[in-house]
Amino acid sequence: MPKEVRLTQKGKENLERELDELKTTKRDEIAEKIEIARSYGDLSENAEYDEAKNDQAVLESRIAEIEAMLKHAVIIEDIDTGRVRIGAGVRVKNLLNNKEYVYEIVGSNETDPLRGKLSDESPVGKALLDKAPGDIVPVETPSGKIIEYQVLEVMRKEI
Repeated sequence: MPKEVRLTQKGKENLERELDELKTTKRDEIAEKIEIARSYGDLSENAEYDEAKNDQAVLESRIAEIEAMLKHAVIIEDIDTGRVRIGAGVRVKNLLNNKEYVYEIVGSNETDPLRGKLSDESPVGKALLDKAPGDIVPVETPSGKIIEYQVLEVMRKEI
């Protein structure tokens, strides 16, 4: 049985938008590249044709990947429980360095650590799930070091 893909509503909409772009604009662009490359003659030694066909394969692979994700998508409901859950924003304080951070907990397909989007399967994301303001949460880093976070605020909306 295929693994369910947990997404926020926003994440699902982003995937649908990307899929539409790939199926229309990008497919047309690659088809045009292939036609131009074919016009150069002998396909056996035509680097432009090989590159365009490779681009087409990558594109079709991404389309299939997105279609599979959407087929098995489970949309995380926006329920305000006062606890950290997928789709919620959370403000935490690292008790080791006294710095505050704001994260959004998302499904693994929406992860973007540089934008504060942490997977529910990452060490920090997993540890924060179902915690409430005031909770102290120990997180083991990949190096084995334990960092404690204090949950300061759980925000209902995505960050």
